[in-house]
Amino acid sequence: MAVGDRIKRIRNLRGLTQKELGVAIGFGERTADVRMAQYESGTRTPKDDAVLKISKVLDVNAEYITVPDLIKPTEIMHTLLHLDDNNQITFDEIEYVDEKGNKLKHVGIYLNRDYMELYLEEWANRKRELVAGGITKEEYMEWKINWPDTADMCGHAVPRKQWRK
Repeated sequence: MAVGDRIKRIRNLRGLTQKELGVAIGFGERTADVRMAQYESGTRTPKDDAVLKISKVLDVNAEYITVPDLIKPTEIMHTLLHLDDNNQITFDEIEYVDEKGNKLKHVGIYLNRDYMELYLEEWANRKRELVAGGITKEEYMEWKINWPDTADMCGHAVPRKQWRK
């Protein structure tokens, strides 16, 4: 998802028009909606200072708006290869037999990064809570778009930002 798509998604989640968001970040009344439409369509890319203003008004972590997309398997693979350049990947192979008796193998990776396993564990917890009905889709989205400020490190920390209703 591109920067403009993320801005639009969160703007809609917050119930703002393009004009309201544009005015709130400092554009004039006459050009606010046009400028936001340009950002959302991708014809213009907001500079860092505009991203910070947008993220503040939309109450979202700025990195959520600007993080690059890793959609294609090749993009994900290149990111993992870069992590390997710094010895930040460990591999593990798990062999198992499926229900038909076929021997299969899964290759897993561990990211040798401080807290990474804890981050993933917390994310898995949020997904389980969502599926079980313990949290709403809106709460899950708030947790995601404001992470890491919403992180509780699996109960080891107090989130800096409230995300549960």
